[in-house]
Order: sequence, then structure tokens, then C-alpha cells
Amino acid sequence: MTVTLAVRQNLTLTPDPRRVIVKLFVPGEDAAVVRTRAQALIDRVAHLDEEETGRLLRDTFGRFGGRHRDLDGTFHHHYDLVRHRIARARDLSFTAQLLLGAYFSHEYAVEAAALCNPSMVAHPDQTGLGTGQLRVAVSLRQIGEGHLSSIGFATAVLGPGHQLTVADRSGPLVVGQRVGVRHRRDLLAAGLAEENCDNEVTATVLDALPDRYDEATFERVLANLPPDLLSRSTGLGTLEHLRRTNTGSYATTFPADTALHQRVLWPATPAESNGMEDARFVRFTDDSGPVYRATYTAYDGRRIASRALASSDLRRFEITPMRGPGVRNKGVALFPRTVGGRHLALCRADGETIGLTCLDGENRWQEPVPLHAPRDSWELIQVGNCGSPIETDDGWLVLTHGVGPMRRYAIGALLLDLHRPERVVAHLPGVLLAPDDAGRDGYVPNVVYSCGGLIHTGELWLPYGASDARVGFATVPVAALIAAMVQSPPPGGRDG
Repeated sequence: MTVTLAVRQNLTLTPDPRRVIVKLFVPGEDAAVVRTRAQALIDRVAHLDEEETGRLLRDTFGRFGGRHRDLDGTFHHHYDLVRHRIARARDLSFTAQLLLGAYFSHEYAVEAAALCNPSMVAHPDQTGLGTGQLRVAVSLRQIGEGHLSSIGFATAVLGPGHQLTVADRSGPLVVGQRVGVRHRRDLLAAGLAEENCDNEVTATVLDALPDRYDEATFERVLANLPPDLLSRSTGLGTLEHLRRTNTGSYATTFPADTALHQRVLWPATPAESNGMEDARFVRFTDDSGPVYRATYTAYDGRRIASRALASSDLRRFEITPMRGPGVRNKGVALFPRTVGGRHLALCRADGETIGLTCLDGENRWQEPVPLHAPRDSWELIQVGNCGSPIETDDGWLVLTHGVGPMRRYAIGALLLDLHRPERVVAHLPGVLLAPDDAGRDGYVPNVVYSCGGLIHTGELWLPYGASDARVGFATVPVAALIAAMVQSPPPGGRDG
């Protein structure tokens, strides 16, 4: 049964193949059997005369310069990455260096394959708006060649009424620059414990590190390890494990003059090398003021892992691993504030049940309390959240997704007790939003899915991915949605 409350808006966002970034390209490393052809390419380019080199570089800038920011800086950076293979690098002219960098570069269309799974939060900039308007930041899962996901953004204005305006998304994209970050010792310890890496090397390192440390301090501690420990059979392997675990935390920043829609959060560590998926943004508020937080799924091609990011301005982002049994699967969504002094999150640790997990004193997300298991016919395969809980006077509004026959995804709703979120107060007896005939076809057919909406002037604004082919928007009157809910059965009742 579908409850007729959601009103789809006419505006949709579709994948734009013109949204491109520049990536490093090393011939041969994209093959099934990796055998770099870098040296042969370098030799061929180095033998070009200066006139031909200049002509080729001018032609390249003529074709691509208007599509990218600081293309010459990107080319020089890519040249620096391969210059170790050049026997007489000092003899190359600056023009030849840039041309070599161009040969080791290629464009990548970040959303050529799909655009989906949005979340929506209030934008940091609320200037220049009229009565009844709210500027919002919309996060987007962008999917390109090879099913590689990154996080992009759009800016929109809600209101007055049901009006929706999405700002133009044109202009050169910028991948964030990785910058130094203060690592957290407790997260390193939690990561080592989670992977059962406990020996004298790890114990010595953890004992020597302060609560917060930078990369130089970390490497200095490793360099000062006693040789007797490193000579053990597990010594070198443990060092590699320590470094790999430590790289899970990093920061990335964007130039101040870039617009939000031009910023791309691109995979920056081995754990997320095959994608950053389904970011669930929320504006978190505590005594120190509001901050943007999000969770996403890091994917390396074989394994998934939960990651958290934080930003005060959506320009600098700090990324950290999430540890503990509560976050061992996809679909983690943070509460927008503490509840009874506790940091809480929704999760789906078992792969099919919505749960509630709490952050403990060692920054590990605890074993979850089950909230809602597959019960109704449209959700019997699995259930999960569609973003962070939304606070209302009646309780925490949780948008859910359920998977039914033919792997059809639909959206429902729960209401949690405001002070005791472990208690489900009510649920919507049916589907709030489901794939319609116009939107069921796409990259992944028969799916509607959201990573989070918000309430503005009594309306729930819900961005959603439609079959991973486009992003749509719907509105739902909050009072009518809550009125349509029915009391939930007690724990242990029928669960399908």
C-alpha cells in the first residue's frame, strides 16, 4: 500500500558528462596484467623537437584549458610523479615537462554513468534570501567509468511554498587538496583492536604517541622503535599495518573562490580507492556550535568500511574511520545532536535490520539495539535508513528504505521517542514513495533511495535518487505524515 502524501517536484538533476576532472594516467597500469609503459612513452616524447613540443602543448591547452582550473599546474604535478624515470630531467625545457604531464593525464567524467543518493542540509550561506526561503547544500553520489563513486554537491533554494530552484552546476571542477591533519590515538588503537593487531610493536607505538599527533610525530615514533622488536618475524608486517591504519584519517581542502558545486570529494586512500558511496550529511549542533557531519561507505573493490567526515564550512573536510560493531556495514546515519549526553547513530550492522548504536568512551560504536526488522511485504529482503533522524515535536522522524520483490526499493517512515530513541513510537503503514512508471528505468532499475532530507516551513523536503539515473525532489507535509502513522508493535512482535 502506498500512502499518498508525497508530492514529486517537476525539477530533476541528471548526470552531466561535461563535469570532468583530470586524473593521472599511466599507460599499461589500466590493463588486466599490469606492465607500465611509462618509460617508452617518456622516451618518445623527449625526442620531439622544441617546435613540435610547443605546438602540441598549445593545441592541448586550446582543447582543454577552458574545461579545467590550473591545468598547467596539474600537468606539472603529473610530470613530477614520473620524472624519476627521466635520465636527464634537468635538460628538459619547461614546455617539454608540461607536455609530458599532459601525456600522463586524462579526463574523467565523474557522473557519466549515474547520479543518485542525495542528502540535503542547510547551506552555510543564507544571505540574500527572501521570506520563506532556505538555501540548501545537496550532496550527490556521482558514478563514472568503472562504477567509481565520488561525492559532489549542488546548491538549491527552497521556498517560498513548494518552489525549488537549483543553481547552475557548470564550471571547472576541483578535487580537494590533501592537507595535514591531527590524527587521533584512540582511533588508531580502535582500528588495530578491530583487526586483532595487538603485539609489542603496536603496544610500544601507542604508548609513545600523544592523544593527538601529526604525520611527522608518527614517523618519528616508528623510526625510534627498538631494533629488537623490529627484528621479530612480525615486525615489518606490523609497521606496514600501522601505516595503513593511520592513513584512514586525512583532511582535504578546496580553494576559497570555488563554488560548492565545483568541489569533488575524490577517493584519497586505498580503503576508498573504488569509491566513496552514499554520503549522509547532517548539520550537527552541540555547545560549540553547528558543524556539518556525514558518514559514507568506503570501498576498495573487495571490502567496505564506514567513514565519517566533518566540516565547519563545506570547504575543509576531515575524514576519520568509524570503528566498532555498530558500523560494520553500510547505512550509518548520525543523529543531529546528542540525546541524553550520548552520540547516537542509525545503522544496519546485520545487513537487513535498522539498529541504534551509541559511541562509547573509546570512540567505538557499540553493538546496536534493533529498531525495525523486515516486516511488511514491500521490505522483506532488507530495511535501512534514508538518512539521519529529523527532530520533530512528536519524536525523531526516520525515513526508511525497504527492498521487496524484484529488488524494488521504496521509502517508508518510522517515529522514535524523542528522549529514548531505542523505542519506536509509530510507523507508516505502507510506502511513502516508490518507483513510478516514469522513473523506474535507469542504471539500477526500480529504485528510489535517499540519504537524507530536512524540514522547512512544515514540509519535509526529500531529495531522492530515481533508479540511479537521476535525482528528484518530493515534499511531504510533516503533520499529515505523522498523523498517518500507527502505533508500532512492541519488540519481539511479528517481523515478517
